[in-house]
Amino acid sequence: MALFAFQAVRASGESVSAQIEAVTEAEAVERVREQGLILLGIKPAAQAAIAAQNERKSFIGQLLRPRKVTREQVIAFTRDLSNLVSAGLPLDRAFELLTSLAESGPMAVMMQDIRDRVRGGKALSQALAEHPKHFDRLYVNMVRAGEASGSLGPVLARISEFQERSAELRSNVQSALLYPVILVAVAVIAVLVMIFFVVPKFEATFRQFGKALPPATENLLAMSQFMRNDGWMIILGVVALIVLIRGRMRTPAGELKWHLRKLTMPVIGDLFRKIEVARFARTLGTLLGNGVSLLPALTIVKDTIDNRALANSLDGVLARLKEGQGFARPLMETGLYPKLAVHMVAVGEETGRLDSMLMKVADVYDVEVNTSLKRALALMEPVLIVTLAVVVGGIIYALLSALLGLTEFNG
Repeated sequence: MALFAFQAVRASGESVSAQIEAVTEAEAVERVREQGLILLGIKPAAQAAIAAQNERKSFIGQLLRPRKVTREQVIAFTRDLSNLVSAGLPLDRAFELLTSLAESGPMAVMMQDIRDRVRGGKALSQALAEHPKHFDRLYVNMVRAGEASGSLGPVLARISEFQERSAELRSNVQSALLYPVILVAVAVIAVLVMIFFVVPKFEATFRQFGKALPPATENLLAMSQFMRNDGWMIILGVVALIVLIRGRMRTPAGELKWHLRKLTMPVIGDLFRKIEVARFARTLGTLLGNGVSLLPALTIVKDTIDNRALANSLDGVLARLKEGQGFARPLMETGLYPKLAVHMVAVGEETGRLDSMLMKVADVYDVEVNTSLKRALALMEPVLIVTLAVVVGGIIYALLSALLGLTEFNG
């Protein structure tokens, strides 16, 4: 049996912080709910004790405390608010509880502001809209739809699920890219150390003998000398190039061209496309599932798509929809969305279950993203390793060939 610490509230609104024994966390959750409590959070007691200990160390606690509202905090807020509202607590009382349980910081301040706006007579969607950095149009419109239909609790639960799935996809992508980034960083550092510190020591030795050096060694020494004396020119050129590219990408035409090119790059272009399609399908499916009609839902989704090429392609789809020409065929004619996804959308459109089919599309492409990541990394890792081996091997060969030449000369 393991010990779990949990936070919950009673139906009366009283907060409860306690511990419970169970074999698994799922069993602990079930046992808490059997007591008629609304669960807000649960974790192993050991983790909770460590967190509490860190919090008691004021200096460390201040360092670890987020200085701005994080995505994880917004997800937790949505999940907890959904649990409280679904349990029948009035919105004002739910916010009172969440505010009292929140740690001091930006998130607590934001929740207090939302609570005060709701108390002042504003709808929750209006109060959330006052914080656009943390609650985008998708979030606000879904809450507005939940308020209009009287199903705010289930809608918040869907938003929470959507956020968690999106965060999971983002985390999978970041985790998969971590190893190649570390590998590249180590390779660059290793080469720079050899160029700036190792090669100069050999250069002094070679020059003492006054013998002609192999071409490979001469080139290596020249490169090392250039990097040490004029390396700032390369840094300046790279910075200027980055500034130029970023300035170009800030223009609508430049941004559109770059986003279109991202979709057509070898190997990673397919990955970018699948990530965007998974997000597009999950967002649209979530909106439709919460009672938002297709036209306004697609308009909202268009503003949430990061890739401008895909977003702009929806202008024609929206125009065709307004003319009553359907959704799947105009989507296919853009040529930017995978055929499998479009065919699944067509099936959903024909059967009247477009929202559930879009969620299936999102699930399919979440899996496809993971597969594509593994495939891309399987190709990238040996390329990076071989490249590093060739560069370092070339440096070592240039140094050894000169050393062997000097040894023969001395002999």
